[in-house]
Amino acid sequence: MCMGLGGSILDQDMIQHYFGMRSESVDETEILRRIDNGIYDHEEFAKAMAWTRENCKEGFDKNPADLAYSRDEKDMQWEFVVKSTLIIRDLMKGNPRLAELGFVEESFGHNALLAGVQGQRQWTDHKPNFDFAEAILNSQFDWNGLREAYVLATENDALNGFSMLFEHLLTGRPGIFADVRTYWSPEAVKRATGKELTGLARNGMIHLINSGAASLDGTGAVSDDNGDPVIKPFYEMTNEEAALCLDKTEWCPADVFYFRGGGFSSHYLGGTRGGMPMTMVRLNLVKGLGPVLQFAEGWSCELDPEVYKAIDMRTDPTWPTTWFAPRLTGKGAFTDVYSVMAKWGANHGAFCYGHIGQDLITLASMLRIPVNMHNVDEGEMFRPSTWNSFGTNDPEGADYRACAVLGPMY
Repeated sequence: MCMGLGGSILDQDMIQHYFGMRSESVDETEILRRIDNGIYDHEEFAKAMAWTRENCKEGFDKNPADLAYSRDEKDMQWEFVVKSTLIIRDLMKGNPRLAELGFVEESFGHNALLAGVQGQRQWTDHKPNFDFAEAILNSQFDWNGLREAYVLATENDALNGFSMLFEHLLTGRPGIFADVRTYWSPEAVKRATGKELTGLARNGMIHLINSGAASLDGTGAVSDDNGDPVIKPFYEMTNEEAALCLDKTEWCPADVFYFRGGGFSSHYLGGTRGGMPMTMVRLNLVKGLGPVLQFAEGWSCELDPEVYKAIDMRTDPTWPTTWFAPRLTGKGAFTDVYSVMAKWGANHGAFCYGHIGQDLITLASMLRIPVNMHNVDEGEMFRPSTWNSFGTNDPEGADYRACAVLGPMY
């Protein structure tokens, strides 16, 4: 039984017919089996634990004293989540070191381009959550140094996983998983804090926040040559820049009301830096229609610290926060910020650095996936010339008609 999110149901037909890929499901008891039987590189585990202790500072514990885990229990949880990280990576890509240790079959992995883990609720009522594993694997660095980000979806949301994959392949940077959690209007912020929203957030904003599984690159701690926040591809980053992302992150013990098994959630100190160009993406799946893509270009926002604190406390202050202001066009889904939130297909989305709407539209047409919501100017869109035969006055309608006639790419 899956949780109530439709994206967590792996649709094998969609994956095969629209993306030309086959999918595999592995029961998560395999993680426990590998931990119990020592099926991981013990030398690398020691290295990873030493790196984690040095670089991943533990944040505040919001749990009541009578429910909080003891220091010894937290130390055991740290070891568990680091082992889980190693094992999930090994399941995705394999690890020749395991063959040397006598575990030949396990050494092969599953050659996964992307993956997801389903943590809620049965797992997290019993064992530490996957927030650390997801945050570290989706980041562009770990105890082995700088590397390409993995694509690992929270809650096994395959639809968000493909959104993250699109972003990663188009930008060379990580896609960042987030809940599309709350719309904050200027009026609501004034009522809650007594202060006005200014700057990029002046028309309102969307609170992007999840349970702590977001790539550490999403802190916006790295700057470009002009001093503006940027997410660089790993091959342009330095070890010093990776350290900045770690310094802007603390790891708060999991809220035991959500995660009775414990774990640690990544928390961006002060939230994602403001002014960073972003594109928020969601792939939806509609019965009788198939996959449909939606996205919104916009920017991260910087808030007055008092405003930030007051409204961040409304959800969970131990989770990573990004305040997102979509670019408004004054019509349709982008009439105002509320319309963007109201027309979003699920409470999950993925954001990446940069405005990549043009590329997403072209990619979707290649895959025969219609785009139902975007804020790219019509003159900047490119689809195959065949689309003109399906109508030139209504590009969105023509997109639906063309995709329906042509059918899945594979």
